[in-house]
Amino acid sequence: MPNFNRVQIIGRLGKDPEKRTTRNGTAYTVFSVAVDRRWKGRDGSPKNETDWFNVEAWGKLGEICLSYLSKGRLVFLEGRLRTDRYEHEGETRYFTKVIANHMQMLDRQVRESGEAEEESEEMIADEPLEEAEEE
Repeated sequence: MPNFNRVQIIGRLGKDPEKRTTRNGTAYTVFSVAVDRRWKGRDGSPKNETDWFNVEAWGKLGEICLSYLSKGRLVFLEGRLRTDRYEHEGETRYFTKVIANHMQMLDRQVRESGEAEEESEEMIADEPLEEAEEE
């Protein structure tokens, strides 16, 4: 049976993207995305819950995310989940992140002149993802 690991999310950036570099000098971009979920409770009152996702973008896609994304931007991301582990005070801890290979900006970014950009932009990683060792 084939394996399949793909995630798609639409949400807003929680902070500006940040450039990081691996020990061997490979640059990549990290940022967080908030995805809201709204529903009505049994009593009819509105409920809201936010899930946060840590995202890494490598190669050309990472450069594009660093240049064009900013806190609050609405984006569609597609990629895969990756779980890493580390030791902290003798305890093994795990964390899961999204390794993005596709990004599309969904909102219109307001220019300094006050005008909105005309179209959303779509970015796809056209080169293999470079995942080097962790920092």
